[in-house]
Amino acid sequence: METLGSYMKKAFQTYPDKIAVKYQNQTITYDQLRIRSCQLANGIKSYHLKKGDRVAVLMSNRSEHIESDCAAALGGFIKVPLDYRLHPKELTYIIENSGAKLLIGEKEWIHKIDLDIPKLEVGDKYECWLQRQSDDYPKSEAVQEDDVFVIMYTSGTTGRPKGGMLSHRNMIAGALSLALACEVMTEDVIGHAASLTHGSNFLSHIAWIFGLTQVVFNKFDPKEFIDDLEREKVSVLFLVPAMIDLMIQDPDFDPKKLGHVKSINMAGAPIAAAKLQKALELLGPKLIQTYGQVEAPMVITTMPRHELGKRLESCGIAGPFVETKVVDENGKKAAPGELGEVVCRGSLVMKGYWSNPGATLDTIKNGWLHTGDVGWMDEQGYLHLVDRKKDVVISGGMNIYPREIEEVLNKHDGVKETCVIGVPDDKWGERLIAYIVGNGTCEVTEEELMKLCSRHLAAFKKPKELYIVDRLPKSPYGKILKRELRKLYGTVPQ
Repeated sequence: METLGSYMKKAFQTYPDKIAVKYQNQTITYDQLRIRSCQLANGIKSYHLKKGDRVAVLMSNRSEHIESDCAAALGGFIKVPLDYRLHPKELTYIIENSGAKLLIGEKEWIHKIDLDIPKLEVGDKYECWLQRQSDDYPKSEAVQEDDVFVIMYTSGTTGRPKGGMLSHRNMIAGALSLALACEVMTEDVIGHAASLTHGSNFLSHIAWIFGLTQVVFNKFDPKEFIDDLEREKVSVLFLVPAMIDLMIQDPDFDPKKLGHVKSINMAGAPIAAAKLQKALELLGPKLIQTYGQVEAPMVITTMPRHELGKRLESCGIAGPFVETKVVDENGKKAAPGELGEVVCRGSLVMKGYWSNPGATLDTIKNGWLHTGDVGWMDEQGYLHLVDRKKDVVISGGMNIYPREIEEVLNKHDGVKETCVIGVPDDKWGERLIAYIVGNGTCEVTEEELMKLCSRHLAAFKKPKELYIVDRLPKSPYGKILKRELRKLYGTVPQ
């Protein structure tokens, strides 16, 4: 039986003098990480928390994020990571829904939470408090591989966020899957620029398994970030497509500075094929695309670096710890090329939603996780995502997938990003509306975009209206909020 804690203990013993974490001017060896993690775990226990109790963590990227993971794994606590970019009301809901008994974080964020819950503010007082705690491994009930390690909340793009319960087994499966996809070796250095509350956190778990150094970046500025990667000799990192786009669109971007970078795990949001092609031309074979969701994190499918350039419109083949297929409306496996819902099962799939058995039953059926994504598989088993099931537009009795139209609009050199939605229509049931954000490199006109659609799309798939806007409404995780666009229909988002 393996748990995240057992992997940590092996790393502490094997690499005591190796640098485990670098953050700003701070360096922490594996032995120092052991001491600080044990002190934190024992300190959490002093608040009368026991195995299975929830600890909420609210902070930007910093070394304490990694220490909180270690403390939770060693003490058997359940971590509830919180994104500081969420509104205090959203954060309050998650804390209350999870039943967290302790909140650890930065003063700037935790003091906005008006709840009667003990709060640990990282900083000088926190350091003094930490030093008073025992550095022995915490004494608690044995942690099992199927025990919940973290409750990760969905982005809530369609309503209240739901807490996906991920066990130690789930997290290890995700980490090992990513390690294989990113071709991780013992000499690699992991960089964290994306949020440690989500995708980048899985690379952190790889570090414990392989005894790697992790470099934590507190902010993402494309110019500074590239220099930081070169200085720290980072070789493996996780970035969302928007970060990659910002990096390569910078006029001063120099790909030679990424000489040490071997693997960039790209996930978290869809990327248009045209933009992916440009990224590959500038970066070379460094990008590894993975597809996952909170309920089956990171690696439902993976596209190896040497295949990505040949299959721009696919998100890859099933990951090593999951079985993936496409099913029709009756739950029958779809034939190659036939559209259906993507489902999966295996060690990667969550235990269920926290305190929400109804949603769990709706999502996990006969052991299969129903992702809500529509796609198709080819003869070789490569998955092609088409859209979210709930975003399909039905116009004149025809199913239209907005992502297909978005892919066409993104072909324009002056387009940064797009979003297509369906709105009610008396005649057709629904009609297509497109919102476009320019990238500033050249003029974008409605006439050009409509001509582009005419060249690539059937007439019934062309948007009835186009709006060129300054920006699109997004969640703190960078996902476009289509529900907000539907509310804003007929106006220009400001």
